[in-house]
Amino acid sequence: MSQPSTAITPRREEDFPEWYQQVVRAADMAENSEVRGCMVIKPWGYGLWENIQRQLDEKFKETGHVNAYFPLLIPLSYLEKEAEHAEGFATECAVVTHHRLEAQKQEDGTTRMVPTGELAEPFVIRPTSETIIGAAFARWVESYRDLPLLINQWANVMRWEMRPRLFLRTAEFLWQEGHTAHETAEEAMQETRLMHQVYADFLTQHLAIPVIPGEKTEAERFPGALNTFTVEAMVQDRKAIQAGTSHFLGQNFAKAANIQFLGRENQREFAWTTSWGVSTRLIGTMIMAHADDDGMVLPPRVAPHQIVILPVTPKAETRDAVIESCEALARTLRAHNWAGQGLRVHVDKRDIAGGARNWEWIKKGVPLRIELGPRDIEKRSVAVCRRDQGPKAKDFVPKEDFLRDVTDLLQEIQDGMLTRAQALRDEHTHRLETLEEMVAFFTPKNGDKPEIHGGFALMHWAGGREEEERLSKEHKVTIRCIPMGDEYAEEGTCFLTGKPSQRRVVFAKSY
Repeated sequence: MSQPSTAITPRREEDFPEWYQQVVRAADMAENSEVRGCMVIKPWGYGLWENIQRQLDEKFKETGHVNAYFPLLIPLSYLEKEAEHAEGFATECAVVTHHRLEAQKQEDGTTRMVPTGELAEPFVIRPTSETIIGAAFARWVESYRDLPLLINQWANVMRWEMRPRLFLRTAEFLWQEGHTAHETAEEAMQETRLMHQVYADFLTQHLAIPVIPGEKTEAERFPGALNTFTVEAMVQDRKAIQAGTSHFLGQNFAKAANIQFLGRENQREFAWTTSWGVSTRLIGTMIMAHADDDGMVLPPRVAPHQIVILPVTPKAETRDAVIESCEALARTLRAHNWAGQGLRVHVDKRDIAGGARNWEWIKKGVPLRIELGPRDIEKRSVAVCRRDQGPKAKDFVPKEDFLRDVTDLLQEIQDGMLTRAQALRDEHTHRLETLEEMVAFFTPKNGDKPEIHGGFALMHWAGGREEEERLSKEHKVTIRCIPMGDEYAEEGTCFLTGKPSQRRVVFAKSY
């Protein structure tokens, strides 16, 4: 039996990694740049990031944080002050050693630009900003009255990536990094958990991605942190993606950067600090969680266009009237408010074939496509096409009914996407008891596609870092988190060490 034709080839079950790359290309979201490992984020992809940024930024400000900006270049000596932290990023650092280029003529007549003017101290292009922000905090804090400092930065960072993949792993990427300083350990831990919850809520409510919130083990912890909290998502090939992290840094970075303050008892004390961040990896997570074999499927909350109106103009003499009706409909729709914002509506007036136009917006994942032609205007109706349904699905609806129900329709699409993602995760999450069961779970069976198998294994664990690293090396499986929630708390026996365990942890293969 022949397979149905799709816009994306190969299909997910045929070659998931290549399918992912083709979705990015078909949706016109990004492309590889001339700089190895770096990407050009195209307008559609960047519009998606702008909405993520804007909506997250509102949540940060609601919780009392303010934005600032810090230098791209970090003196090498700053990283040397925090050896454990620096070692964690050492192999990914890009280093600036010169400050000038000179043109030198070659024997063959060509000109080469040669670095000269060696710097007295090298600079590292920021892989993360704890050290340089810590230096600023040390200048800003004098007394307990100056605390807490609640700072966020929207920026780019660089981590030299040897195996890049658009949005998921690139040498340069965009992110936000929150950095805070507090008077007490309790306040800092409260902040760490608060931002962890902000991330969990944002992924669930805005990106329609269910997550398992939890704490990282020692082997997976952020370098230099005392505790790292994560939100872990399952995507359609059943692998895990770490979608956001929040770190309790204790006083490690405060001591390295000398962030001291005069306390309430008139004694000098070191601050307690946190850091937390998400990146453009969220876009890659969304693609892997929601896209199908016809392209991207965007949650309405973050879609650059929530509704695209497609004028149907079979005759040149009706074109102006149809477009005017489309513009009028768009103006009416933009006056609607949903999820605290006016609707984002676009009228595609390009003079190209209707089928090509329609498929472009299907591949880009626009939640609603509205077709409006002379007959629809006459009947006072619209043709409504939902991206969460098949590409040929279309409902003819009275215009008044559509205008009345449009926000409910967008919410239905948003909720339905979360429900489907939740069902996928639940279907492929299993409680396992033995090493043999774990190995079998993560090994493709006859009939399985090698790229799509496994899932989340909930298993009792009482091992240490050495045992965890051995499991990772031998089976390419890691502990994604020690999950929160009473449903994971139960007495049992560690499947590897035989020691008593009070809680199940999440094992998975991951990106």
